[in-house]
Amino acid sequence: MPLITDRPLKSISQELELLQQDLNIKIPPKKFDRNILIATWNIRAFGDLTRKWISKGKDSPKRDLHSVLCIAEILSRFDVIAIQEVKSNIRALRDTMKILGNHWGLILTDVTRGSAGNGERMAYLFDTRRVQLSGLACELVVPKEELGKIGEDALQEQFVRTPYAVGFRSRHQTFILVTLHIKYGKKAKQRKPELKAIAHWLADWAKDVSDYNQNLIALGDFNIDKRGDLLDQTFLSEGLFVPEVLQNEEVTRSIFDETKYYDQIAWFNGDNGVPELSMEFLNGGNYDFVGKVLQNRPLTKQQLSFHMSDHYPLWAEFGL
Repeated sequence: MPLITDRPLKSISQELELLQQDLNIKIPPKKFDRNILIATWNIRAFGDLTRKWISKGKDSPKRDLHSVLCIAEILSRFDVIAIQEVKSNIRALRDTMKILGNHWGLILTDVTRGSAGNGERMAYLFDTRRVQLSGLACELVVPKEELGKIGEDALQEQFVRTPYAVGFRSRHQTFILVTLHIKYGKKAKQRKPELKAIAHWLADWAKDVSDYNQNLIALGDFNIDKRGDLLDQTFLSEGLFVPEVLQNEEVTRSIFDETKYYDQIAWFNGDNGVPELSMEFLNGGNYDFVGKVLQNRPLTKQQLSFHMSDHYPLWAEFGL
């Protein structure tokens, strides 16, 4: 049984070289003391894996060592990555960390209990050569007296998957990342209470942390269907800002549907009395891995999603 640290098949090594070349073109390089690259990626059912270079037939799960090498190569291009859909079994995540190397750190939540939570964790991976933990790590729990306070569309119960906030620092900049995976539900309107609650809570917190010269950035899978729809408006209602480049229709989120607007990286830009981000935003985008990974295998997009993901990674570059 091969290990992730073994030498891969020649065909896999050749494909990884092509993937590296494409990433060199599509993702900005890490510049010492000059920039920071923050990303979010919902990696579909990121849990167990089949310990083969190439899974076949009845192998379950379909994610194999080849897939993990591709995932790790993409992740390595960023400084901090918020990952959603990490499962109870973290074998694939552990193998990913082995490939990234000893200079990478990991912090993650426990498993979300209950059927609606889908047995998921949320995690941050970070390059310790460029980013360190600032000391803060917490999960958001809404006070009981605030539940249902704003009206019928207010949050009536706790978040299905508790938002996870972690503080980081790079040089003189300190920033807090808040990641979450909004409940999908059977209807879009079921997502509105969580979106409304997180926007309101982030606005309140941003006013406090700005006094300590810290930045607050929200990122993750917000399950927003379309640009400008009611869910998008709810998310932005308290002053959260998504840069124009990440609103571009070419920056797609889903490998299945280019119109979906699920994943976001957002912060406050001074509206509604919330102080603006002190870090300079430089650029942002997604990484479309379709056609760049597992090229020599006749996979449908549905099959590819279980090897890699049904979401593209979304990233933002900030100047230091």
